[in-house]
Amino acid sequence: MAGGAIESGRSVASRVAAILMAFGSGSTHSLTELAGLAGLPISTTHRLVGELVSRRVLERTETGAYRVGLPLRMIGGISLLTPPPLLERALDVVSDVAAVTGSAVRIGILDGNRVAVAAAGAGRSLADGFVEDLTPAHASALGRVLLAFSPADVVDQVVAAATAAGGSEPFSTDRLRRLLATTRLARIAVHRDGASGRSQIAVPVFGTGGSLVAALEASAPGATAGFEQIRGALLVAAGSLSRQLATTPPPEEPDIDDESTG
Repeated sequence: MAGGAIESGRSVASRVAAILMAFGSGSTHSLTELAGLAGLPISTTHRLVGELVSRRVLERTETGAYRVGLPLRMIGGISLLTPPPLLERALDVVSDVAAVTGSAVRIGILDGNRVAVAAAGAGRSLADGFVEDLTPAHASALGRVLLAFSPADVVDQVVAAATAAGGSEPFSTDRLRRLLATTRLARIAVHRDGASGRSQIAVPVFGTGGSLVAALEASAPGATAGFEQIRGALLVAAGSLSRQLATTPPPEEPDIDDESTG
């Protein structure tokens, strides 16, 4: 078999590298496509891809194909995790909200049609970086804020994925779109978890030009207890972070008249 001949003598590192390099020719691939592009047998590709998925270097899509995982997209800078100073700027304000409210506070961004979050409080630090949120974007206050200020095609993708996934709770496309419209006007989203009785409260964070950068979220123990305190703390934090991000200077352009060019 040609694949076996190509594989012969190759180290594990070279095989893994070949699989990862295959994504240079497309953002998603089936197992068969990866095997062909990497020059590896299907069995070897299946085993290595399985290990990469378990370590979140790769991830499965809704259709069963594979794509580069969130941690690798962050390293490679090919995701929507922008701007670079976000977590650095957010560290103090998010930690302050966590300390004042006694609640874990999350900052979230959209990566494609998925939500990635970093958290402060309850043993977590923003320094731990972003991880993919397992809760669907439409099913959390944070996700709804992000979707409310996202392009229509992103919302359409989320709606399509939620509709296809089904689940135990009924999903209403019309209701979601009404919630997003309300969130855009109010600039706040609230989601009550019937199981825990806690309320999630989220507000947007804007950057240069008033464009959405992220969302902040914290939870209150009930529908009313602590709600106003947490809401107020989040609004102050989001306002402070938005001002910082809006005034972040752009990277300096290289000086073409530098002596090194002479």
